[in-house]
Amino acid sequence: MRSLSLLLLHLVVTLANATSYKDCQFKIKESIVAPPRGWVEHAPAPPNHILELRIALPQPYFPLLEKHLWEVSDPTHKRYGDYLSKEETEVFLAPYPYTVDTVSEWLASYGIYEEHLFRSSAQDWVTARVPVSLAEEMLDTKYYIYRHSETDEYIVRTTSYSLPEVLHEHIQFIQPTTMFARFKAFKSTMHWTTAPSVDVITGDTIIGPAGNQIDASCNQTITPACLRQLYNAVGYETSATNGNQIGITGYLEQYVNNDDLQQFFETYAPAACGSNYTLVSINGGQNNQSVAAAGEEANLDSQYAFGLTYPTPGTFYTTAGSPPFDPDARTPNNTNEPYSYWLEYVLSAENLPQTISTSYGDDEQTVPESYANRVCTGFAALGARGVSITFSSGDIGVGDGDPNPETQKCFSNDGRNATMFIPTFPAACPYVTTVGGTAHIPETAASFSSGGFSNYFSRPSYQDEAVSEYLSKLPPGTYEGLYNPDGRAYPDVSAQSEWFMIAYQGKFTYIGGTSASSPTFASITSMLNDARISAGKKSLGFLNPWLYSAGYAGLNDITTGNNPGCGTEGFNATTGWDPVTGLGTPNFEKLKELALQLP
Repeated sequence: MRSLSLLLLHLVVTLANATSYKDCQFKIKESIVAPPRGWVEHAPAPPNHILELRIALPQPYFPLLEKHLWEVSDPTHKRYGDYLSKEETEVFLAPYPYTVDTVSEWLASYGIYEEHLFRSSAQDWVTARVPVSLAEEMLDTKYYIYRHSETDEYIVRTTSYSLPEVLHEHIQFIQPTTMFARFKAFKSTMHWTTAPSVDVITGDTIIGPAGNQIDASCNQTITPACLRQLYNAVGYETSATNGNQIGITGYLEQYVNNDDLQQFFETYAPAACGSNYTLVSINGGQNNQSVAAAGEEANLDSQYAFGLTYPTPGTFYTTAGSPPFDPDARTPNNTNEPYSYWLEYVLSAENLPQTISTSYGDDEQTVPESYANRVCTGFAALGARGVSITFSSGDIGVGDGDPNPETQKCFSNDGRNATMFIPTFPAACPYVTTVGGTAHIPETAASFSSGGFSNYFSRPSYQDEAVSEYLSKLPPGTYEGLYNPDGRAYPDVSAQSEWFMIAYQGKFTYIGGTSASSPTFASITSMLNDARISAGKKSLGFLNPWLYSAGYAGLNDITTGNNPGCGTEGFNATTGWDPVTGLGTPNFEKLKELALQLP
């Protein structure tokens, strides 16, 4: 009888809360002045269109997680390499229990019960599938279909949403709402037949930065052999059995074509012929093997990451997300925030690759700051678990790649429409290693290599000295007002980014961009991790504190070139760190020597 009374009491309280939430005063949670440049309101969203609402709950213990990250990543700290387990990480990502209960009650007030929800393993994300009509009621908003005038993409979004004021402290944000980012792959146009105009005599060699011989043809075509020569890794053999792994990520329906992979191996990495990789599907991600579905980005990443590091086991994460929304076809769902799905999955996994490369991103200002911060904390959690994460810096110089003041398109999205340099995300997250681009031998900065300073994230202490030294060299007033000198500066490092040969749809073709730089640097990092693990040591984990304090001695400083954009010539590469090539490109043997000296 007493149990029945308690059950009835709980039901009464739940019903009372359900009524009270709907009667509460709503207050704007997030809003933007207008959609980012290029997005135009097309039509009201169909009321039956299904949205997959992603509700981010606050992570009050994150400062403790960040403290762990700095300690385990600092070579001078006694806890260096003492990485957290999955379970320990989840404790630091978890919301308050009261927050979980409060948000559950709010959802129940709209008929969304536990059986309708999906929760992350740390309980910090709640996902619910609801029709637009219900989402509009819950969020006191109106959804529209927006069309991008240049790409003809359609997405369902709003420019503002509200929540009962009592919920504001319990919900960090909800998406998809105000985020218009497209998270495109960073790559230049493929070059089917055109090779760079460099005269090469068969048998000619170039002296590389390590004093070694490099085949002169590498100034015309980049292959795995060229990268091993240039970055002083010839002859190093990785282990297939010491536990080291490398991972690459795929979004936007980018698929690794297995026939192309084997064709590439046969020609440029014959030792890897017949080898395979582990395929991990996230949120329904596919890996379509039809010739037409071959992904140039996924092929580039897999052929170089797996070819350079063979026989290190490789993993390809394929994550669904960012499908085009056809307003006539009434597609069943629509989202373009694949990073949160990927992070949710990998953070719930017991075993992870020690090195993971990603070559996707978008303008920082198209990503709500709340979302950027939340995704960035996920990368911090991976670092605390000992994972080295690399990201491409982008291919738009300081903003749009256009040095002409009359035609540049670098404008703020805050209503001022002011000219400003445009940082990229997640490249500007302080918990990842961002890789810029170089070209030619001797190396110079690639003109498209994105770099600059975040408007969301402040400069982390590990790069204070290097960045302050660079800024002190700039003439007073240089680009004043166009960038935030106190922001997180990027890139951190760089690597070759032009004239990479790949197999694509059964043919060989050239491709370039910092999409090539990230898997290249990640491969060198994976080889360093291989050496440390074989020596009985832990993997390097989050690289930046080491790179800026001592690891830079194993990098080739790039001192020529610049990254134009936003009606300017951009920043210059120079001695030391710079916002074009970072600290420089890798010298594997030097880095290995330094890495093996670490605890």
